[in-house]
Amino acid sequence: MNLLNYIPWNVDPEIFSIGPLSVRWYGLLFAFAFIFGQRILTKIYVAEGRTEGDVDVITLYMIIGTVIGARLGHTLFYSPEYYLSNPIEILKIWEGGLASHGATIGILFALWLFSRKQKFDYMWVLDRIVIVVALGGALIRLGNLMNSEIIGHQTTVPWAFLFERLGENPTVPRHPTQLYESLSVFLLFVLLYWLWKKYKSALPKGLLFGIFVTALFTFRFFVEFLKEDQVEKEATMVLNIGQILSIPLILIGLFILFKVWQNPKPALPGGRLEESSKA
Repeated sequence: MNLLNYIPWNVDPEIFSIGPLSVRWYGLLFAFAFIFGQRILTKIYVAEGRTEGDVDVITLYMIIGTVIGARLGHTLFYSPEYYLSNPIEILKIWEGGLASHGATIGILFALWLFSRKQKFDYMWVLDRIVIVVALGGALIRLGNLMNSEIIGHQTTVPWAFLFERLGENPTVPRHPTQLYESLSVFLLFVLLYWLWKKYKSALPKGLLFGIFVTALFTFRFFVEFLKEDQVEKEATMVLNIGQILSIPLILIGLFILFKVWQNPKPALPGGRLEESSKA
């Protein structure tokens, strides 16, 4: 095997540090996900008759839902025995450990609370938010690449990465699964944004959310076959934890798309609730 034929990857996860303060690529890209997402969502909301204030409020709900959901998802889905025995460790987010499936659940719950409190049509909110969530997911997976984590199996494909920071000797060429996911979710962002840009409020309610959930977690299901196990217990499992968690979300997405196909009804302008639903 000629390792010179592959792509060496030795990026330092830390950009710079000042005393005890460390700025890392993952944290920066995580922050960019919300900064860029807020700007795009503002454009969407204003174009449909909502205000920038609505975006400020929903962004706060999103941040809280994402962080809490992603952290609890990692601790409860992947290592519940350890974290339930050491609950204080759950709070140590800076040590790593966030799960996208947990983030999905956290976001869905946070947006349900937002919609109920602010009198929005829940599905209208989901249809718009998935556009920026897709962009955020692409940036966060780039953060995983910068950390040389969530790596793929050994391979001989010409675009294989040599993750030198893993300390493998000799360095093993591996699938850059972080890049696969980042590119796929970015393309999903482009598709969703294009559909919104072209049709806006004429879009059938639930279409964007259904496409997002179905496409995202179907790809996630299959790309997991190329990944190394995240925790030891996955070595004895037919499907890993990420795949098992993806299946119900795929089914939910397909169900929503089926309902959209049966009854393609657009939401009220600006995501307003119908009068009957306010009573």
